[in-house]
Amino acid sequence: MSRQQRSPQTQPTQPGAHSGVRRSALGRGAPPLPVAAEPVPAPALTLDALGKKCPIPIIMLSERIGEVRVGQTIEVLADDPAAKTDLPAWCALKSQEFVRATALSAGWSFLVRRTY
Repeated sequence: MSRQQRSPQTQPTQPGAHSGVRRSALGRGAPPLPVAAEPVPAPALTLDALGKKCPIPIIMLSERIGEVRVGQTIEVLADDPAAKTDLPAWCALKSQEFVRATALSAGWSFLVRRTY
């Protein structure tokens, strides 16, 4: 039987196509519920780079990351928009773990875990 000759009952349908489930543009359905993340302990060191322009926040982090033990975190406070891309990129380049970025009233708080 050709595709044009099939009756509506035999045509394949997508699961949930008529169940009222909204699909995203990618067709994956509703996003999964977030999984509770492991709580992050308070940072062992906080670096205040507020008001400093690129690359100073990165330089401050690279100079002082050796002051904390492996597995501890460093918080970097920065308000230069370049820090939002520079800090995660530096972490990937240096094999350190970029934990998260949190928006503050002025700038961001970046959390980095020392891995070696």
